[in-house]
Amino acid sequence: MQQSFEEIYTQYSPQVFRVCMGYINDPAQARDLTQETFIAVWQNLSSFRNESKLSTWILRIATNNCLRALEKSKRMVTTDLPFDIPLPHEETQEEKLAFLYKCIAELEETERIIISLLLEDLPQAEIATIIGLTEGNTRVKIHRIKEKLAVKFRDHGQFE
Repeated sequence: MQQSFEEIYTQYSPQVFRVCMGYINDPAQARDLTQETFIAVWQNLSSFRNESKLSTWILRIATNNCLRALEKSKRMVTTDLPFDIPLPHEETQEEKLAFLYKCIAELEETERIIISLLLEDLPQAEIATIIGLTEGNTRVKIHRIKEKLAVKFRDHGQFE
């Protein structure tokens, strides 16, 4: 391994955080999951076998951490608060990004990770490897996810 752990963390932590946000849509929990991911990377870096790209290995760890967190949260009883805050006429980039993450959070688990990885500009082949699907199946899922998000954006008035 040529890179130090600090270099690996600096290079990949923003990407891991964004992927976790795609799953969780909670910045505090996404930071915790990012930290857990890099604890696992630190503990297992010496056993990394270079059978895949380092980024694929790290994102797979992040994905597994997110899936475990989602599974754990499903077992917890929660109550949703009403969320009827009117949006201003002209949304800022931050508000548009928040809306995107909200839409992503409403997708199924597999769809959330696929779109999160796609937003990180990962090639479809690498996404397929990370999530354990065929490239063809991944391509179809990406197309359907984009359609779902486009409908949500149109309904929200984003594509007028």
